[in-house]
Amino acid sequence: MRHTPTGGAGSSGTASSDRKPLSIGSVLNVLRHEFPEVTISKIRFLEAEGLVEPQRTPSGYRKFTAADVERLASVLRMQRDHYLPLKVIREHLDALERGEQVQLPAPATPPRDLVEGVSDPDEERPTAARIGRSELLAATEVDETTLAGWESYGLIVAHEDGGYDIEAVAVAKLVADLGRFGLEPRHLRAVKAAAEREAGLVEQVVAPLRRHRNPQTRAHAEATARELATLSVRLHAALLQSALRIRLP
Repeated sequence: MRHTPTGGAGSSGTASSDRKPLSIGSVLNVLRHEFPEVTISKIRFLEAEGLVEPQRTPSGYRKFTAADVERLASVLRMQRDHYLPLKVIREHLDALERGEQVQLPAPATPPRDLVEGVSDPDEERPTAARIGRSELLAATEVDETTLAGWESYGLIVAHEDGGYDIEAVAVAKLVADLGRFGLEPRHLRAVKAAAEREAGLVEQVVAPLRRHRNPQTRAHAEATARELATLSVRLHAALLQSALRIRLP
């Protein structure tokens, strides 16, 4: 099936309809204006997952149309802005091609945004979906060996069904960034342990509220947990700044 443009999914004119088919390298150059971290491996992965179906020359080279490039851009935006799994993204794009109206969830809030505070502790936030192992590898652009190493130190944890919470993407990217400074997973065990202790403190406060029969009280427990998490992260950042005597942006 040939894909048509998906302007309703947040397209911003990544490619024009009058362009000649592009090679995968040219597609990479186009996409990198908006997605600097995209790679040829990521494009090939999205093709393998059926998100885009480029034409092939008789010698086997991929040729991407403007519609293909727009579709890739839409996929990358949904991953970046909404943290949607590929299965859901495919369903959204297929619905758009059928002419249906698609309502995307509100942009997901990355964990690091906790440092900036919560404007309204009682505001409802979207529930993050889980992702599969292959999607986690693609999103973080690491290999199986690296991911297995992170898992062995408890930095990334899979559920019994093999899926991962969406926060695993942010954690993996931060672990990778720290690794570029020579910090290995074994060095980060203390950070993991500290986070678990802080989570334990929060749980002590909200556990009685979560066990309450009143649904409103249980909902208040979740809002309280978010606010306590925000304050805890702020305190951690302030203590780290104080210890290092530096100002963080």
